[in-house]
Amino acid sequence: MHARRLLIGLVPLLLVATACGEDGSDTSTSESGKKLDKVTLTLNWYPYGEHAPFYYGQQRKIFEKHGIDLTIRAGQGSQKTVQATGAGQTDFGWADTPAVLSGVDQGIAVKSLGVFLQTTPSSVQFFESQNVRTPADLKGKTVAGTAGDALSKTFPIFLEKNDLKESDVKIQNTDPAGKIAAVISGKTDALLGYASDQGPTMQDKAKKQVSYLRFSEHGLNFYSNGLIAGREILSGRSELAGRMVRAVSESWAAAEKAPGPAVAAMEGASEQLPPESVLSEQFRTTLTLLHTDATRGKAPGVNTESDWQQTIDVFTEADLVKSPKPVAEYWDSGTALKG
Repeated sequence: MHARRLLIGLVPLLLVATACGEDGSDTSTSESGKKLDKVTLTLNWYPYGEHAPFYYGQQRKIFEKHGIDLTIRAGQGSQKTVQATGAGQTDFGWADTPAVLSGVDQGIAVKSLGVFLQTTPSSVQFFESQNVRTPADLKGKTVAGTAGDALSKTFPIFLEKNDLKESDVKIQNTDPAGKIAAVISGKTDALLGYASDQGPTMQDKAKKQVSYLRFSEHGLNFYSNGLIAGREILSGRSELAGRMVRAVSESWAAAEKAPGPAVAAMEGASEQLPPESVLSEQFRTTLTLLHTDATRGKAPGVNTESDWQQTIDVFTEADLVKSPKPVAEYWDSGTALKG
């Protein structure tokens, strides 16, 4: 069901409380008497394993250390989060890069402050019993996908890079919430999804081993989720944006070193929260996505212009970006972390 965050297109704005906090004040005071800026962060979806670092950062007072009183809000898809962030309805957002590219393409005043999931979790997912080991094994298979989303748009590129034609695989157009059910029921052989999301959920529901063909391991990589901000923050409160980026990076670094406690920090985050075993598997997989070859060994969230350009090129080829712009139109490198 979380695949809905990948949907690209014009959608209604996410209605959230004003960015300055529910009581109308934009500051608070810590227990030690330190003045804190109240900050809202809207996720790409309801909390799941990928989001553990934000809750761990709260628990460990990392955000407080950077002068931030953080409120985390559930999202309803990356595109809605992009629009809400651009409209100033949330201070910061956590969104998929294709949704950011598409939003900027549509004139939404938003920029990335850094992509943290730099290796795409996009994958073909199936039960181990399908005996799929290589992309060639997909020939004749039926795969559940959602028309128009980033996964379905990039899947033909994945096939081409692996010497397959689109006609070699049948795509069953399926509502995002129904893809897991389609595989479990046998209506499709596989689904297009995130290795850090649907796979662990499907494995838990079916009690059967799930395997993956990751796009990134078969010739196709592009940026995934990261931190975004709108024009008001970037132009008027760039200092706050810088503190937020550093706090998020430090929280991810801390969570990477303590994945168990990081997942435990999510307790009570949402009524829709997956079981702890699923959260742990989701976060374990997420930690394999933090870097490209160009950023390995650097702090979480450090980006390079070349990786950004590669991502722009992929989504231009996929026709999700109609009018590609320079990297600086999508990524605020001046505020972002330096390598």
